[in-house]
Amino acid sequence: MSTPDLNLLVTLDVLLAEGSVARAAQRLRLSPSAMSRALARLRETTGDPLLVRAGRGLVPTPRALELRERVSQLVEDAEAVLRHAERLNLEQLVRTFTLRTSEGFVETFGPDLIAGVSRQAPGVRLRFVQKPNKDSTSLRDGTVDLETGVVGMTTGPEVRAQVLFRDRFIGVVRKGHPLSKGKITPHRFAAGRHILVSRRGLDKGPIDEALMLLGLEREIVTIVGGFSTALALARASDLIASVPERHTGNLRAGMHSFALPLATPEVTVSLLWHPRMDADPAHRWLRGCVRDACAAQLTNSLTHRSAAIGC
Repeated sequence: MSTPDLNLLVTLDVLLAEGSVARAAQRLRLSPSAMSRALARLRETTGDPLLVRAGRGLVPTPRALELRERVSQLVEDAEAVLRHAERLNLEQLVRTFTLRTSEGFVETFGPDLIAGVSRQAPGVRLRFVQKPNKDSTSLRDGTVDLETGVVGMTTGPEVRAQVLFRDRFIGVVRKGHPLSKGKITPHRFAAGRHILVSRRGLDKGPIDEALMLLGLEREIVTIVGGFSTALALARASDLIASVPERHTGNLRAGMHSFALPLATPEVTVSLLWHPRMDADPAHRWLRGCVRDACAAQLTNSLTHRSAAIGC
């Protein structure tokens, strides 16, 4: 079966609206002969005369009358699809966006993000869901609008990524802990009792690899699945938590933080989304809100870093 020429829909819509080959030709900026040829093609395609002569004019056939409203709606819908997106009206926007991210990200950047969104678009609601893995299925199937995290091997190749910030791991202990005083050397750090954070339940990480290069090994007392849990345990014990500095700013309030005496790789935290949402005006606006919230929070944290970190 040959593919129908969809341009004929526009021609038919104008012909049925005008009821005249000459007026339809003028409206579409065609010659009368070109319009007559188009009408002939329409008659051949539909198997119906569509417009027949009655006196000095043309009248529609029953088939043409049946098609008139449907064709008009099809042309109108097609024009709407191809039209530039209307300017986003944030004050009237009513929508729920789902963000998949860590608890630490929500607690650190969530307040500024929610405040910024609410101020600009009071009808928008943010739904935060937990991030148990880095699989991109939820972005692909549309159940999640945005995600934050480190791009990994399981991140879909089609997923868009934009760097939000770079982070470094630091050590955190309760106030009054022995490591809250004096110079922290690799030996002092390794001699403590540690919490390892691993979503996959691994028993070693990058910090252990860095210690091995120095011929050291730390004692890992417990393994947990998230940084907020690690900080809660460290706050109530003599255990040492190693967490991303910027990702956990608010979670570390009232605790002593220190730079690790080791060379560990930086962590790049990115904003992730599916490419089908690239051109969506509301989605673009939300991506900007996330970037702004991160930038504002990071500016504040850099201002207070010297006071918060015992470097």
